[in-house]
This record gives sequence, structure tokens and C-alpha cells, in this order.
Amino acid sequence: MTTSFKPVSVAIGDLVSHPANVRSNSPETYDPENIAHLKASIAVLGLLQPLMVQKLDGKYAVLAGGRRHAALKELVADRAAKGFTAKAKIDCRLVPEDCDVTTALSLAENITQAPMNAIDEFEAFARMMEVDDQTPETIAKTFGTTVAAVKGRLRYGLIHPDIRAAARAKTITLDTMKAFAEHPSQEAQREVFEALTKDGGYLQAYTVRQALKSRGVQVSDDIGAFVRADYEARGGAVAADLLEEHSVLEDAALVETILLEKLGAAAEEARIKLGFAWADAMVRYDYATMADYGRVYPGPIEPDEATQKRIDEISAELEKLQLEMEDEGLEDGAYNALYERVDALEEEARDLQEAYSDEDLARAGVIASWSSGNVTLHVGLVRPEDTVKEEGARGSSASPSGEEAPDAGEISYPASLAEDLKTERAMALGAAMALNPEATLDLTLFKLVSDVLASGMSVTQAIKVEARNEYRSHAKMDEIDETSLEQVAAAHDALDLSWLDDTRAPADQFAAFRALETGEKAKLVAYATASTTQSCFARDPRRDSLMHAFEIEIMPDIRAHWTPNAALFNRFKKAWLLKILGEDLGLAQEAVTLASSSKKEIVAFCDKLFAEPFATLTDAQRAAVAAWCPPMMQTAGVACDEAEPAAETPEPDGDIAQAA
Repeated sequence: MTTSFKPVSVAIGDLVSHPANVRSNSPETYDPENIAHLKASIAVLGLLQPLMVQKLDGKYAVLAGGRRHAALKELVADRAAKGFTAKAKIDCRLVPEDCDVTTALSLAENITQAPMNAIDEFEAFARMMEVDDQTPETIAKTFGTTVAAVKGRLRYGLIHPDIRAAARAKTITLDTMKAFAEHPSQEAQREVFEALTKDGGYLQAYTVRQALKSRGVQVSDDIGAFVRADYEARGGAVAADLLEEHSVLEDAALVETILLEKLGAAAEEARIKLGFAWADAMVRYDYATMADYGRVYPGPIEPDEATQKRIDEISAELEKLQLEMEDEGLEDGAYNALYERVDALEEEARDLQEAYSDEDLARAGVIASWSSGNVTLHVGLVRPEDTVKEEGARGSSASPSGEEAPDAGEISYPASLAEDLKTERAMALGAAMALNPEATLDLTLFKLVSDVLASGMSVTQAIKVEARNEYRSHAKMDEIDETSLEQVAAAHDALDLSWLDDTRAPADQFAAFRALETGEKAKLVAYATASTTQSCFARDPRRDSLMHAFEIEIMPDIRAHWTPNAALFNRFKKAWLLKILGEDLGLAQEAVTLASSSKKEIVAFCDKLFAEPFATLTDAQRAAVAAWCPPMMQTAGVACDEAEPAAETPEPDGDIAQAA
């Protein structure tokens, strides 16, 4: 059946919706945000396709073209739109009132239009600019979209014709074609395309992007932004892109030359400031090559009166800042500012209290490299040929294997932190004892009997048989990991305390206690003994061999009862955190990346890492994260006398710490 539809001119205000329109049950189709581009197109180009209408109750009902009708109503309501009023007439096609296929007509209007090929759309945008002298701004206005979105489509429409043809032929995917837009030069695109397809095989978008990287550096890349001014001043070629951030500095060799010059200047500035013998630069710090280098560290110096006064001022200000940082209502900006001030003061204090020896300065140097968008300085390096290897000579720290070198990167613990860690360790040990009642019962009974019956020194001073709870102080008790506290609470809930009735006489309580099963008694004794255990770091196997061996038996791994968290990491210096990540956990790349971050960001990273090790970790890294704790806290760690808290020393000056 062939039906002709009479042209008719209808006022916009006389148009209504048709119940047979197949989109009538999808009102979201007509939401303003879903027809914005259509509204913009009609406003600029007019109505390009007439509406299909039918007379219903004296009105013209829109059978096909509901979205265009909605856009027209939006234009009538928009006072800024010129020429669109309720009385303005538009072209329509009139469907006879006796037509019995109205729903079919509406459906055909909506489903018989083939969606536009993406490449056709990209090329159409490009032609509008090249042939019709349109600009991204005018195109965006026409289609009710953003300038950035138009430029994105234009970039794909300007890809080399051979590559677009390959995408049309489905020789390459649309995503692979889009990858060529990473470089605005069609010539560079063609050369890479031919090189990658000459041997056949499947071409991937990733491979294209990697190949284009060798053809220059984008201005939005951290290196591109760093060298751009000097690059352009020297006449370096720039392949301009419609999106400025995708423009490319095409001379990669010139980019690297300028980068090395700027790195060299930074290294020389540091050399002069610190007094080193040489300076050098490398784009990427090659850890394999640098493994043969040694390193020297500054040693402590005696400050004069004026210097000591400044050190005291810094200490006072640091204490004040630490209190300010504990304010939970502090906004992130203010918090980060305080951290930066703390870091600056700690660095100043370190510089006032240490210095390199003349001998070390005469042979050591500094290398500047590029890392995470910043210049990173590696100071105190000693070339292999300059390494001092004489036994006992000062500076033997420069030898990669020199055991005599002082470990300036060793983390030291302030007395307040050391005391708190002792408390946390005692809590974890108490949990382990409560969870091992038989062994703890044997220990307690042996302690009691041997102390009473044996002659000489007590077998251990670690527990108190007078059964008095050990007082455990902690500066931030509400912030520690609660694992051990929860384990002890669970052990307490499992105790049979039916005998403990204050209304009974002591003899009756004792009788009820004696009637308990052996296992229940063991739980009670273990819990009580755990509560008396004194705070301490790892036991000294010489002075307290019993507790040393016992702790290893019941708590081979403290991490079963305790997990490092933000409260602990907050009390570490930034350089310590980076050292732990890079050296203890094997996350060297993450440490270098985080070196330019604030301490708060590093603390958050560590907190998440230990709360749930990341899926991207290797098996070795995962094992390191699962086992790490401050060395003196582990049962099989260093002896007590070796773990006593030392005076707070300056931050380590290693690669990662220096990057901080």
C-alpha cells in the first residue's frame, strides 16, 4: 500500500502529542538534557525534517517527530531563541484521519533510520571546519554540545585518510584508529601505521600509542611542560593539535637535551650549596647502574651557642605544631600546611646538627634525575673509582658492602613513641597468652613455685604473681589497632565467673572455684597472668631466657594480634615512611612516586596498604606487608638492651628520603 501525505503548515502552539507515538511511554526521551543537541541544531539550522501529524480533536497530534516537537516547545519557552513563538508555523506532513496504520508509521519513523557510522560523524565535523569555514565554537553551538567534545571528534576526523580507510574496512578497530590521534601530525601517523602493519598481524591501540611516543613528547606530559619554554625558544618544532594539551614537541632529542641541561643545572646548584666535588644528571635514575656507587652521610656536629638557641626554638615550635595537628576539625589545606612547616623545620634542625666531612665532600657528588614530574636529587654518591676501601677508614660507608659505615638511614624512635609501642606490644602479648591458656597456666604455676621454693634470682620479672593488673599508659589509646583488645575482650567473655560472687564468703568462693573444670581454671589463670605482663620490647635471651623462649612459642608473629595503622604512621617522619616502603616492603617505585606527596597522603597510603594489601602486590611484597612491624616489637627481634630508644636523630639521606 502506498500512501501520500499532504504537506501542511502548522503553528507550534497547535501541536500536541499523539497517543499512537511509540515513544509516548518513555517520557525520559523528551527530558531537556536529552534533546539539548536537537534544540541547538533546530535553533541554528531550522527544522530539517517535517513532523508527521494527524488531526485529533481539532489539534494536530504529532505521530512521528516527538523529540523534534519537544525541542520546538523548549525553543518557544526560551526567550533567547529568536523566531520561535507559539504562533510560528513549521512544515508538517498530514496523515489522513482514517489511516489505520498510525502505530506502524510511528515505529517505522524511529527504527528504519540507520545509526550514523562513527567515522562518518568524525569526518563530517572535519568537513564542516575545512569546507564550511566553521569553528569548533560554532559547531558546538549548532549541536548543543561542548567545544571540547567537538574538538575530540574533529581530532578523529583529521586522522590520516589511509588509517580511516583501514578502520572503515575493519582492518583495524575504531579504538585503534583513535589511538593515532595521540599525535597530531598525519605524516607521523602514516609512518607509524605503515611500520606497524608491514608484517601483517593484529594492530592494538596500546602498540600504536607506544610507537607514537617515540615521535615526540606531548606538551601536557610532565617533561613536556618542564622543557617547553626552552624548547620553543630554540626553535623546536611543535605539532599543534586542536586540543592544546595534545600538541606534541616533535624533536625528542632536543627535549632530552634540554631536560638533561636543566637537571644538570639543578645538580650543580646542589653541589655548590652542599660543597660536593662533582655533579651529574640522568633522565631516569638507573638503580642497577647505581648499585656500584657508594654513599656518604653527614655526621653530627657540636652546635655553637647561637645554633643551639635556634635548635631549641625549632623544638618548641615543633611541639606546638604537633598539638595543632591533633585537632580533628582541621581542614585538609591547613593540615597539609602544618605538615609542610614541620618538614621544613625538621630539615632545618638536621642541617644545623650535622655536616659532611671534608674528606667525604672531596670525593662525593650529587646526581639529579627526573621522577614523578619533579627533579629528584641523589646526594652523597661516591663513584666506584673513588670509593674508600681501607679497613676502618672514615667514609667507608661509601662502599656498597662496608659494614663499618654508620647507618644514617636507621629509623630512631623518640622516647614517647617507644613507650607507646611497648604498651601495644604488651597488649598483643597479653592476647596471645589469653589464647594459649594451658601454656600460660604452666608458666604461671612454674613462676609461683620456683620463686617460692628455688634459691637465687627469680626466673622472670616479666609477670607479677601478686595478681595485680599492670597499668599500661598510652598517649593515643583510642587510635591504636584494636585487634588485641578485641581478642582479650572475647577471652574475658568466655570466662566462667560464676564463682566470683561478692555475696559469698571467701571460703565459699574458693570452694566454687575449686569445683571448676581444669580447662576453665586454665582460662582464668591465663587471663589474669596476661593482665599482669609488663610492657617491654623483645626480651633479652641472656637476662630473661624463659620469657624470650615463651613469647616465641605463643606469639611467633605479633601481626596476628596487632596491625600498624595511621596512628602509628602519623608519628613517623616522612622520610621514615618512604624508607619503610622502599626498603622494607620492596615498594621502591611507589616510594619514589610518593616522595613528592604530602606526609598526610603517604600516611593514608600506608594505612590502606596494611589494612588490606593491594591486589597488585607481588607475592614477596604481600609477604613483607603481612609481616612488617617495628623490629623491636617482634618476639624474635633484637634484645631489650639493643632496642632501648635512642635520642632522636636526623632523617636518613637516602635516595627516597632525599626525594622527599
